[in-house]
Amino acid sequence: MAWDSDPVIITVAPVGAEVTREHHPGVPYSTAEVAAASLEAVQAGAAIVHLHARLPDGTPSGDPALFAEMIGAIRAGSDALTMCSTGGAVWMSMEERTRCLDAGPDLCSLETGSMNFGDDLFMTSRPDGIAAAARARSLGIRPEIELFDVGHAVAATRLLREGHLDGPLNCNLVLGVPGGIDAVPDAVPALLRPLPQDLHWSVTAIGRHQRRMLAVAVLMGAGGIRVGFEDNVYLRKGRLAASNAELVADAADLVRALGRRVATPAEARAMLGLPARG
Repeated sequence: MAWDSDPVIITVAPVGAEVTREHHPGVPYSTAEVAAASLEAVQAGAAIVHLHARLPDGTPSGDPALFAEMIGAIRAGSDALTMCSTGGAVWMSMEERTRCLDAGPDLCSLETGSMNFGDDLFMTSRPDGIAAAARARSLGIRPEIELFDVGHAVAATRLLREGHLDGPLNCNLVLGVPGGIDAVPDAVPALLRPLPQDLHWSVTAIGRHQRRMLAVAVLMGAGGIRVGFEDNVYLRKGRLAASNAELVADAADLVRALGRRVATPAEARAMLGLPARG
């Protein structure tokens, strides 16, 4: 299949667990703010919304009720796919991180190993990863495997081989997190090497490396790319993005400039093997 045969799914991550209003005054905290930012981003070209929950003061939360509020508002205003992060925050237990699955998203992120995350330790034991995968499967939620380093890709392939994950794998290559693989073009084939060829893969790049690495991904045939305040609050060097939607619009322009087109939510569902929403 040619590198440009399929459209590119744009995922927006409007708020993570680390970014605050000290980084950007427009970072959304409340469920209403996150939902509004998400719907603006969908209008700009995003097909998937990757969600973290925050309390009104900005504290990360795993409360499924908060995720349900955001998912309900996004589904009421669009046909975008919703994804809950089971990464949560580095200080959360796995139980807290996976409570969001009760909100019934279309997708969930899933880690296959531990790592240094900046100066913190982000723990995901193999048994915890297996248990999270089993719970997602029981709820009919499709995992997106977050690969921060090559060992995570090796572990994901093992989980697939052992039957803990269903194929084809859906993997997100995360580049540039301090403690993970660096954001350079050679990182992409390094992460893909241990994985089966039959997979859907996307790329997330952090901070100043983002736009360059997303261009590399698009040209290498990636099925998706991710932008949003979780990963980078700047549109260009020294210029804060006006909104998550502006980052998505810029990513969509990049996709088209490189000879590919942006996937609709319906196309994203088909590419990921998800049923149409009833």
